[in-house]
Amino acid sequence: MTIRSVLVKPERDIRLDLFRGLANWLIFLGHIPDSVLAWFTTRNYGFSDGADLFVLISGYTATFVFGNMMMERGFVIGATRLLRRVWQLYVAHLLLFVLYLTGVHYVAHRFDELHLMDQFNVAPLMKFPVETLAQGLILKFKPLNLDVLPLYIVLMAAFPIVLWFMLRWRNAVMIGSIGLYLAVRHYGWNLPSYPAGVWYFNPFAWQLLFVFGAWLALGGAAASRWLLSSRTLFILSAGFLLFALAMTLAERIPELREYVPDDLAGVFIPNDKTNLGPYRVVHLASLLLIVVSLVPIDWPGLKSPLLQPLIRCGQQSLPVFCVGLFLSFVAHFVLEFGSEGVLAQLMVGAAGLWIMTIVAYYRTWSKRVDRSHSPGGSVEVSG
Repeated sequence: MTIRSVLVKPERDIRLDLFRGLANWLIFLGHIPDSVLAWFTTRNYGFSDGADLFVLISGYTATFVFGNMMMERGFVIGATRLLRRVWQLYVAHLLLFVLYLTGVHYVAHRFDELHLMDQFNVAPLMKFPVETLAQGLILKFKPLNLDVLPLYIVLMAAFPIVLWFMLRWRNAVMIGSIGLYLAVRHYGWNLPSYPAGVWYFNPFAWQLLFVFGAWLALGGAAASRWLLSSRTLFILSAGFLLFALAMTLAERIPELREYVPDDLAGVFIPNDKTNLGPYRVVHLASLLLIVVSLVPIDWPGLKSPLLQPLIRCGQQSLPVFCVGLFLSFVAHFVLEFGSEGVLAQLMVGAAGLWIMTIVAYYRTWSKRVDRSHSPGGSVEVSG
């Protein structure tokens, strides 16, 4: 292979695990509707949220793992291993899909709360069960909150070819990704959903963050390192974060909305998540610049016991992510049929994060046991 891109040094960047774990926690808390827990997520304080961070880091880590594999062992080996990962993601999605449908259906009928069927977009299952399940198999039917994993599957499925080109023409592919994003924003391209509508996370738009993560891993971060020393850019990024904070709070708090001019509000309110509004990308890039500036790779705080649960959840991202999605429904059910007070909401949120952390530590222990009994060991993809 004629390689023109250079991967980052083959050392584990704990910051990736930390922020991937944070993204999982934010997604869980954000999926519990009508609770104070949403105020513990970034979506109420800026344009981007846990989903943006998750997709960006996923593109970076996928490139780090499978890009190295393609360089060392060839395209066929790298592509087949990558597609094996896609299959693992698909199987995980199907298992979560069945458990989620079953859980919502059981609770709605057992407690005679049929509105949950509509609230969690499970009602089509009752009217057209076979067709609904068939559409679920091809990722067109998605219950409420089960949108991120299908997006991840589609992006990873297309990634073997994208990565092959990026290893040769990193910047050209990044430009092409931006061009596709702009075309999608202009022409409104998207994939259809069942029974109506389009994908909540438009993969043609969200590919921009995934490819951007890959670009960073393939030398883009090193080439842009000089930006970290720019005090002007740091101040501009901080200023944009403050602006995003004001606009997001104005969308959430009617009293603040009165102080925002209508022309300005028309650009940023409502926040365009489906087609990845450009201000979301700028917001995430601003956060990235500030965090990388303040938290270097050798930051001693990364060894703090307080951060280990987040880091562990990031290292076991897939099982933690799936458990978190199911727990978000359980949390909603507990709050709706129990106490809805703030204390109860905080306890339910803390319990969910605790369970996710236990799952992460168990998976780490389980993998360690498997490796200790394997004669030759094995290479695993984190998460």
